[in-house]
Amino acid sequence: MFKPVKKTRIHEEIVFKIKDMIEQGKLNTGDQLPTERELAEAFKVSRPSVREALRALESQGFLESRQGDGTYVSQQPIELIIEPFASVIIKEKFNQLELFEMRRLIEPQLVYLAAQRATPAEIAEMEQLVDIQEQELARTEPGPTPEKTLHDLLFKAAKNKIVMSIMDSLMDSLAESRDKYLQLEGRPEKSLARHKEILAAVKMGDSELAANIMREHLEETETMLFEVLKNSR
Repeated sequence: MFKPVKKTRIHEEIVFKIKDMIEQGKLNTGDQLPTERELAEAFKVSRPSVREALRALESQGFLESRQGDGTYVSQQPIELIIEPFASVIIKEKFNQLELFEMRRLIEPQLVYLAAQRATPAEIAEMEQLVDIQEQELARTEPGPTPEKTLHDLLFKAAKNKIVMSIMDSLMDSLAESRDKYLQLEGRPEKSLARHKEILAAVKMGDSELAANIMREHLEETETMLFEVLKNSR
């Protein structure tokens, strides 16, 4: 009945501390946060952990990043709006098939928006990530896992923080099955090929094409993964 308690990851502890400071009024709307380096020194953690925590808080609406200016406390935390939806995803233990169906309902539309709204800087970041993915496939020894995935960057480029927050909770629930999927023979190569196609469509600003490719990508993923899961029972 009782299972070992999972250790809290460092970035989650940073998220908790900053949220607590906001709730206690130690950080107020419009306040600028210290730099990543300063936060890392204050919390005695690495800068990547701080960066991951800030990204999570931004996706939840607690913080907003102003290009070239810094990170500020947001006026209206979006988490107050999406928390009921996120709680359902996290607590209700839906089966993996239902969660994948939700992905197919949401992700193609997010990619549709990303193709319309992605900035040149965001597209350049996506290209860099796909290049890293390709380099990792060519390596004989696995390198460090990138902090972000192409899906994360597409969600961000869609510029809908409410849906992005819901997707963060959904992707956390699918983490285990996603890891199993990427271990299937030939799957990383197929995933890379699809990512290149999606990125090309986003660069062209072709919303319909980008959405269709993402839908096909998710359908392929779902078919292969659940066939393996069914055979392993």
